[in-house]
Amino acid sequence: MHLDVRDRVPELTAILSVASLALVFGAALGAIPRGAIPRAPDAVLAAIPHINAVVSTLAIVTILAGVGFARRRAFHKHRAMMALSAALFAVFLVLYLYKVVLEGPAEFPGPQAIYQQVYLPLLAIHILLAVACIPLLYYVLLLATTRPITALTDTAHARVGRVAASLWLVSFVLGNVVYALLYVVY
Repeated sequence: MHLDVRDRVPELTAILSVASLALVFGAALGAIPRGAIPRAPDAVLAAIPHINAVVSTLAIVTILAGVGFARRRAFHKHRAMMALSAALFAVFLVLYLYKVVLEGPAEFPGPQAIYQQVYLPLLAIHILLAVACIPLLYYVLLLATTRPITALTDTAHARVGRVAASLWLVSFVLGNVVYALLYVVY
């Protein structure tokens, strides 16, 4: 039996989303043993948040560029920018999860009032948007990679992509605010 990926986008989206979220929550909740992966030098681990801030900023730029190209109907450039955005997201996630598995989530070093009234709400929104983005991103990426550009008009790619890009963009921006609160302001 021949399996055509184009006909299985919703199912593949669900499988990839569940697997990805299990990995993310497994890492964040400490379910992945620290000894399961090699430990980089402390200087490398300390650099990861700063590298990820740069990666996030680049992703914000590429998402905005991709949206702009789509609005101008420059779909080949749009595809390239969104593929680059997805690659940047993957780099961010691998680095973030690596650090979290080895050291746990970063602790907020600032005042308790800022922690409760600013940091936690921003972090919660950032996490919720990031989680909500995962299935949307897989869906639009699978549609885009299994069809020629001209065939995407017959799919929900544009409609779902607008929502995915908006949530993804806000999540990256809030991630940079969280980074600033953790490593720059405090």
